[in-house]
Amino acid sequence: MNICHAFLFFSIRFAGGTSDLMYKICKAQEKQGHHPIIYSGDYNFDHELAKKLPNTTFRIARSYLDKLGFSIMPSLKKTIYADRENVDIVHMHVFRTYQNVILYYFCKKNKIPYVVDAHGAVPYYEKKRLLKKLFDLIWGYKILSGAYCLIAETEVGVNEYLEISSKIEKSKIEVLSPPFDTDEFEKLPSRGSFRQKFNIPPNIKLIMFLGRVHHIKGNDFLIEAFAEYSKNNTDTVLAIVGSDDGHMEECKELASKLNISDRVLFTGFIGGSEKNQALVDADLVCQMSRSEQGAWAPFEAVLCGTPIIVSEHTGAGEDVKRVNAGATVTFGDVDEMVEKMTEVFNNYENVKEATLKAKKFIEENLSMNARVFEYIDIYERAIQNTKSSN
Repeated sequence: MNICHAFLFFSIRFAGGTSDLMYKICKAQEKQGHHPIIYSGDYNFDHELAKKLPNTTFRIARSYLDKLGFSIMPSLKKTIYADRENVDIVHMHVFRTYQNVILYYFCKKNKIPYVVDAHGAVPYYEKKRLLKKLFDLIWGYKILSGAYCLIAETEVGVNEYLEISSKIEKSKIEVLSPPFDTDEFEKLPSRGSFRQKFNIPPNIKLIMFLGRVHHIKGNDFLIEAFAEYSKNNTDTVLAIVGSDDGHMEECKELASKLNISDRVLFTGFIGGSEKNQALVDADLVCQMSRSEQGAWAPFEAVLCGTPIIVSEHTGAGEDVKRVNAGATVTFGDVDEMVEKMTEVFNNYENVKEATLKAKKFIEENLSMNARVFEYIDIYERAIQNTKSSN
């Protein structure tokens, strides 16, 4: 099967979880003998990562206005139409993109089925709110209504689709929590490398965030809670591990204001085997997102045997509760967060044991190898539906 995946960027360092998931889906689909085709812009394109997908075809379009928050690819239309005989299904990643507009008309004209996998990009939030609503009036509702199905990662994602338009039928939404590439966690690194690199003694409790440093990730709340917790626990360090996505300076200023700059470490992006070194060395990983589709980075921590805390109201909270993989807290409640951190460290051996049980469950039930067929099943049904309609 020729499967077209489309996202604006192909770089885990720059674009984070969506690029990471797309890469891992394509890796698993290659292993099953399918032929992925990735359409991406050239902005921050990761050529080294692309080499790890030898049986995936890449169509890289020149992209403009990326630094302004728009990714416009004028050559994309010509490239896609040249491929029309080689595409069986289109898997759109995220929602309001130039790519998806072009792909929508391409699929409609050539009677090619497509699915939309929004990855939490449906809500309006605050940035570009009016532009997003305008996009939806012109293209967005058409894209959603024309899809064979809309993929949500949790019930939170289902509600996000339903809230944007009363015309969307719930039966059209498929819940497919993102599978995990457990292969990279089969052999974990020895403990100590990350701590040695950043001069963190082994007797210091290391609390960590892993991901893009963006306002939506809630690191301001995490820093506030850590400041309160560390008043009575001075043997603790907080590491913010990830690239700046517009929120790092604010987080640094907040740490300075709370007089904990000497105990809050900003490492920048860390990927590959070094990411697992960081997760192995952490004593607790926290993700305090304002909104999150699923427990992607927290489950990576669990696969490294590290306990986690996530914000309760999110898709990540839903995932963690379902698997009993860790603790959840109310976003913004500093006292509750301090209480949870205290509980974790006061009962660390029991918490660690529960984490290892969750790790085993993820490996046996949520791995990419075990669940790649769920994507293929959706594609096959979409293709069959299109054939039956023609």
